[in-house]
Amino acid sequence: MLEVANMIMITRDESIAVVKLHVKNENLVKHMIAVGAIMRGLAAKLGGDQDLWEATGILHDVDYEEVGQDWTKHGAVSAEIVKDLLPDVGLYAISAHNPQTGYLPKSMMDWSLYAADGLSGLIIAQGLMMPDKKIASIKVSSLGKRMKDKSFAKGVNRENIVKCTELGIELDEFFRIGLDSMSKVAGELGL
Repeated sequence: MLEVANMIMITRDESIAVVKLHVKNENLVKHMIAVGAIMRGLAAKLGGDQDLWEATGILHDVDYEEVGQDWTKHGAVSAEIVKDLLPDVGLYAISAHNPQTGYLPKSMMDWSLYAADGLSGLIIAQGLMMPDKKIASIKVSSLGKRMKDKSFAKGVNRENIVKCTELGIELDEFFRIGLDSMSKVAGELGL
């Protein structure tokens, strides 16, 4: 474990192990790895702690199978599950990625997780549509077109993705950060 501001923080590998203890759906595990990768990329861009942001992204949906469709609990239960593994800033971001918990994004880390959650889904859906099924083949312009096509990846919350502007990042740049970041874990994603 890493020490961050006098608080113990879980490593990337430990984060994935915790996720696999709580989540059996392989696609959901891949989603969390993808969000973690985007969070690492955003931390690099915005001057955040890359290890902390990545671990927070990986752990954000650890409660998903436990809470099911009870959206008022999703995120808050994740934060409770990992309360001894992340500092308060990470726990708050996890709770705030779902405003139905009553927590709202405030910090750069919170807004990053809020926006990265949706972006990962858009990129994965586009990757699966590529002839070679590779993230490396996706163009920023393709994501822009898919973003406008509401019939594509219907479950992706596009309103959350555009909140990248809360970070001072334009949409195309956010797409580039997401693609570059997820390309680094493409093997783990099967893309």
